[in-house]
Amino acid sequence: MKNPKFIPGTTYIPASGKVYGEEEINNAIEAARDGWWTEGRFTKQFEKDFSKYLGVKYVTLTNSGSSANLLAFASLSSKVFGRNSLKKGDEFITSPVAFPTTVNPGILYGLKPVFVDVKLDTLNINPEKIEKAITKKTKLIILAHTLGKPFDLDKIVKLAKKYHLWLIEDCCDALGSKYDGKLTGTYGDLATFSFYPAHQITMGEGGAVVTNNPLIHRSLRQFRDWGRDCWCNTGRDNTCGKRFGWQLGQLPKGYDHKYTYSQIGFNLKLTDFQAAIGCAQLKKLPGFIRKRKENYRKLEEFFACKSQYFLLMKVTQHEDPCWFGFPLIVQRNAPFTRNQLTEYLEMNKIGTRNVFSGNLLKHPAYLDIKYKKAGKIINADIIMNNAFWIGVYPGIDDEMIKYIKKTFNNFLAQNAKTLLCPSLPGR
Repeated sequence: MKNPKFIPGTTYIPASGKVYGEEEINNAIEAARDGWWTEGRFTKQFEKDFSKYLGVKYVTLTNSGSSANLLAFASLSSKVFGRNSLKKGDEFITSPVAFPTTVNPGILYGLKPVFVDVKLDTLNINPEKIEKAITKKTKLIILAHTLGKPFDLDKIVKLAKKYHLWLIEDCCDALGSKYDGKLTGTYGDLATFSFYPAHQITMGEGGAVVTNNPLIHRSLRQFRDWGRDCWCNTGRDNTCGKRFGWQLGQLPKGYDHKYTYSQIGFNLKLTDFQAAIGCAQLKKLPGFIRKRKENYRKLEEFFACKSQYFLLMKVTQHEDPCWFGFPLIVQRNAPFTRNQLTEYLEMNKIGTRNVFSGNLLKHPAYLDIKYKKAGKIINADIIMNNAFWIGVYPGIDDEMIKYIKKTFNNFLAQNAKTLLCPSLPGR
């Protein structure tokens, strides 16, 4: 839909948002007219298209990215994985700079998180510190590609294979990001995605779990669909050809397979309305990715000469991020604080966000959980106090970028007496 005219200093520039048009609305109306409002033909179409885009075998849609993370953990608790199944008391390695629902499912399933500090110039886990955190109880590594920037997949995949650990990639912020020319979400045993309006594409709410492992895929479907043993698609019966020919557990022979439960599961499905919107959005993803990268590049050029005040992200030759936002860390010796700057930006109608939890362990909900730290957690605290990000989403145009630059320059002129960089555009 066409946005109203941008008025500098009056029109709010959000840190994230959705971009959509008639195609999404028409698809949603079509789904409504179908009268089949749970999973339906649009769901199957999106799963097929998303599978093709990523180059993975199996896609399971969920009602949110957080549910996708819950489902990923749950699926690995299935007894079909034998000694590798997740169980209470096992340990998993993760980052303290995280969105809570990357970590929460492990806690809810009785596993102990082991936190490894991050690198400041990546916001991702320090891969050099992971191996020392691995013990006989370690079963899993789960990490997000923070703000769309891939974590060190080369080193972490090697560690996961060396120690026979599951690897879950949380790609909720990283749809379209690549590492060594290959899309994130295709390296781990499972990967999760979110289609909340802030992300690269949206269904309103919605998420997905992907895998190439057929056993994991079946487990995902069981846990997502109430825990039932049946693998029929929604609205289908007797896919196995012997619906009344099973004998499982202590049930009588012939008990309806459609109502036989082999897992303690949930209902985490989404509606066909959401999938219909997602089908239209997925077609626009290449353009969305280009715009995010373009906006990031313009901001990066602007901040390149301001290293005395801001630490920027380091991107290696292996990485091609589809940025979720533009992160900045206010240097510790800067003549202003993060909060002073973000309050000024918000007052001038520029949206800001902290880097998710900062240090998750400092939040009220996590003060009493059982966890381990692999060494000191120092950089997560710096991020908690000094880091934030601004938007690069496709709804931000050149006029908005120009205003963002001008507003930063005004703040620095008032608070830091910064020297401008006349050689760079957008002053």
